[in-house]
Amino acid sequence: MFQTFEVTALPEQGPPRLAALRAELGSEGLDGFLVPRADAHQGEYVAPRDARLAWLTGFTGSAGFCAALRHMAGVFVDGRYRTQVKAQVARDFTPVNWPETDLAEWLAGQLPDGGRVGFDPWLHTVAQIDKAAAGLAGTGIELVRCANLVDRIWPDQPAPPLAPARAHPLEFAGEAAAEKCARLAADLRGAGHRAAVLSQPDSIMWLLNLRGSDIAHNPVAHGFAVLHDDGTVALFMEAAKLDGLDGHLGAAVTRHDPSAFLAFLGTLPGPVRIDRQSVPQIVADRLGESAAFGDDPCALPKARKNGAEIAGAAAAHLRDGAAMVELLAWLDAQPPGSVSETQVVTRLEAERRRDNALRDISFETIAGTGPNGAVIHYRVTETTDSVLEDGHLLVLDSGGQYLDGTTDITRTIAIGTPGDEERAAFTRVLQGMIAMSRLRWPNGLAGRDIEAVGRVPLWLAGQDFNHGLGHGVGAYLSVHEGPQRLSRLSHVPLEPGMILSNEPGYYREGAFGIRIENLLVAQEARPLPGGDAERAMMDWRTLTFVPIDRRLIVADLLTAAERDWLNAYHRDVADLIGPRVGKPAQIWLDAATMPI
Repeated sequence: MFQTFEVTALPEQGPPRLAALRAELGSEGLDGFLVPRADAHQGEYVAPRDARLAWLTGFTGSAGFCAALRHMAGVFVDGRYRTQVKAQVARDFTPVNWPETDLAEWLAGQLPDGGRVGFDPWLHTVAQIDKAAAGLAGTGIELVRCANLVDRIWPDQPAPPLAPARAHPLEFAGEAAAEKCARLAADLRGAGHRAAVLSQPDSIMWLLNLRGSDIAHNPVAHGFAVLHDDGTVALFMEAAKLDGLDGHLGAAVTRHDPSAFLAFLGTLPGPVRIDRQSVPQIVADRLGESAAFGDDPCALPKARKNGAEIAGAAAAHLRDGAAMVELLAWLDAQPPGSVSETQVVTRLEAERRRDNALRDISFETIAGTGPNGAVIHYRVTETTDSVLEDGHLLVLDSGGQYLDGTTDITRTIAIGTPGDEERAAFTRVLQGMIAMSRLRWPNGLAGRDIEAVGRVPLWLAGQDFNHGLGHGVGAYLSVHEGPQRLSRLSHVPLEPGMILSNEPGYYREGAFGIRIENLLVAQEARPLPGGDAERAMMDWRTLTFVPIDRRLIVADLLTAAERDWLNAYHRDVADLIGPRVGKPAQIWLDAATMPI
């Protein structure tokens, strides 16, 4: 099993740590302090050094924050973590439904007479601070820049990561770094910008064809960069990470110590582009009037995968599909009650490691059986590890980081004989997944315009799920990649080459969970007979090929079109994956892909 070091707090540790933080509030003359689940780069995952929210509260989800006041400590989490947070935090912390509850409104209710709330300007984006400040206007509550108070009370805080970076081969990147820099520099000149600040590691990795290991399961190296309008780059990264990369980076990339970053910003002639959604507030403070707001220039080019990246993703998914089939065949041969969640995780990661191109898993494997499956981002521990019992459903969400692509797949598996209620809910989830997979849509639509397609079968039954339908996926980069999403919050138009997940689900707290996930790549659709020839349309190409558990499908609920799609998909799975697995798994696969 891949090992990671995780920072967290036991329930009994939360109260004394909160008390120590409140003592610092008193010494600073503050009424509160904001503790985000973030680092200076605003990635989804953080290094152990930056796991301040987990260390203080015990909550280990990938999104959220704590507003620690003198009398109240709210832990703000979204719908994915409502069940998880209640199990992880001590009663001194109060879970708050977010974004339904706005931070500014909550602070105004908790501090009716005003107050001073501190924040670390390295850990909050310009957009976050602007929104909070606007919401607090007229309340008498002031947001105050200050040193990080959690760092002061964390005696054994881990050191920053220093894993070496490495060159990403051109055969997988599909475009030389110098060509990317020149292309994006031309865009900066066209916008009248002299430079752009890059603070997100995956943007820097993509631009310079680098990969790293500073974050578990995410092949990125921490650093900052400034892309100039002449195509040169100033890279602020620890020298130890860049050892041996002089030839790869070339003379157009100058290397600097991260400690020089803020001073360097003060020397830049404006306008300097910064992304309000990702750049830390301290960068805007330092740039002052030289700052010009705009999108990260790497975001959309990175999302639009080129031919080499798409080919790599497709190849990686076939090998990953073979590992999944080997696991599913083994699991199906084990009698109910004989296998635990941990054993499933260990076996699956062993199957993936047979591939020499595997560099890591793409996130901590989720293997939740029975009630654990209802925890959307469940992670098995020694105390929660459960046996797969007869009648349980197993939600198995996992992926791999391969040199040629990143995978992410979820299958829900019947253990023994599933119940009728579970089968009906599973079928509705499957219908939503099929509906999105079959969709054609006019050019220019965003995720928010089409996401509902994957929810309609559940809505018709009065059901829904508390996460987006899908997220973007990188090319041997972050498994969760923006700006593309299948979400009611996403306004970014979908474009050819964007890879997204398609993962509807259903969760009954305390009972069971269901999720089915394939990765898809957006592409230009071929014209249909009788269609408008002048109306450009898009559709999906499926990348994931793993059987969907037929035991959980109520066939009579499927339409003829849904049945045809499923049978065709299973034919493709058998044809593409069958030759890649051993004989026992091939026999199992033939049965698992029989038409219904």
